Amino acid sequence: MKAFTYERATSPAQAAQAVAHTPGARFLAGGTNLLDLMKLQIETPTHLVDVQDLKLDRIEPTPESGLRIGAFVRNTALASDLRVRRDYGVLTRAIVAGASGQLRNKATTAGNLLQRTRCPYFYDTNQPCNKRQPGSGCGAIGGVSRQLGVIGTSDACIATYPGDMAVALRLLDAQVETVDPQGAKRSIPIAEFHRLWGNTPHIENSLKRGELITAVTLPAPIGGRHLYHKVRDRASYAFALVSVAAVIQPDGTGRVAFGGVAPKPWRVEAAETAMPHGAAAVTAQVFADARPTADNRFKLALATRTLAGVIADAKTAGAGA
Repeated sequence: MKAFTYERATSPAQAAQAVAHTPGARFLAGGTNLLDLMKLQIETPTHLVDVQDLKLDRIEPTPESGLRIGAFVRNTALASDLRVRRDYGVLTRAIVAGASGQLRNKATTAGNLLQRTRCPYFYDTNQPCNKRQPGSGCGAIGGVSRQLGVIGTSDACIATYPGDMAVALRLLDAQVETVDPQGAKRSIPIAEFHRLWGNTPHIENSLKRGELITAVTLPAPIGGRHLYHKVRDRASYAFALVSVAAVIQPDGTGRVAFGGVAPKPWRVEAAETAMPHGAAAVTAQVFADARPTADNRFKLALATRTLAGVIADAKTAGAGA
């Protein structure tokens, strides 16, 4: 780990200014991903601005009958909140499917959104990686790609977004609230928060330099049966090969989003009209533009089978979270 300086922020705007005005500065919250990357010298910040004391750790109702989740609400607290469990069960199920209990006790809502890919070529500094070093190439293309993306990828990068929580937030149409170094606030639809890789895979989200996430808001509950199925190489503490978040209504209509397949949580709203016709009808539209490799072509069939399991579970259990 390379040497760095450190300060504790006193307000969201001051934290944003400190990062914006200090070259090489980064925010530090739970640190569950950043510190690992610093130890490997994949991330080498010159200055850390600790934002853990900013009291952004409350879950509150909104005037629109939704919930406002502070940026630094721990994953364990969010998953166990009674309102989340009752009205947004898919979010609870997605969170507890990820990481370990110890990590969830430390990881924050904002940090979870910002976790970086687990592509092995990104973590191996002996390999070229356009995400780690723009313009150096992509070792994953033509390499071992079992875990990597099948849709939304590019000729520069085929890595996937690794998280579970964000797949549920995408399904629920969450909004990401931020403050910038000038103190201006904005709300970013979760659908626009994570970027496709294109020719700039090192730019992973729509945040500007110094912009700090302050909260995530959920709209009013939509009812239905909330499910999250995650398929992985071992039973726990592994990232998804394919995950499916879904809210299915008693009449068979519903929403669905996929994880483990793309640079961002993958949802195609137009395909959801096919939900009453079964999983294959949905995934035929969701993955119409897929570009799998020989190593990960199996993910297409796996996504269909996983969604079929979700739909079957919804029918068996009936309506309700």
